[in-house]
Amino acid sequence: MGKPKVSSDWMAGCAGCHMSLLDMDERIAKIVELANLRSTPITDLKVPDEEGVDVGILEGGVNNTANEEVAERMRSRCKILVALGDCAVFGGVPAMRNFFTIEESLKRAYVETESTDESGKIPDDPELCKPTKVRALSEVVPVDVFVPGCPPDADTIYYVLSELAQGRIPEMKGDKLDWH
Repeated sequence: MGKPKVSSDWMAGCAGCHMSLLDMDERIAKIVELANLRSTPITDLKVPDEEGVDVGILEGGVNNTANEEVAERMRSRCKILVALGDCAVFGGVPAMRNFFTIEESLKRAYVETESTDESGKIPDDPELCKPTKVRALSEVVPVDVFVPGCPPDADTIYYVLSELAQGRIPEMKGDKLDWH
């Protein structure tokens, strides 16, 4: 059996979880020794292999139909799905939008902002994805591993990836990981 294949993607969030992944520094080389990193937002490959991967990692909440497609594609192409960060686990900061209607949010973003010129209008094109209520990843597809944090620190991500790369599900207990 070869190295497990790992793919990741991002949805509605700030990309901080992938920045934390990069904060592993030289330890990322250790992960590459254990796993075959495939598609990620930080590599040339952007879509998980059609034949599937062992581990799929998604960061960000699900806030539109394009995010739904990303979540469904990753779930269908991976054996283990990881929700990485508070946005994927709980909805995070993007879920603050849920206090308003989608129409109110779009009006504020495209018409009422201080930087909008007098021709400001809400985009309405069939090619655009449709906004939805912001949801945690598990509200859209089944999730196997939850890694909270805003963002999770590099040590946590390293632990989770190294455990998954070795065929183990990382143990999460309380606010901290079980390092033993």
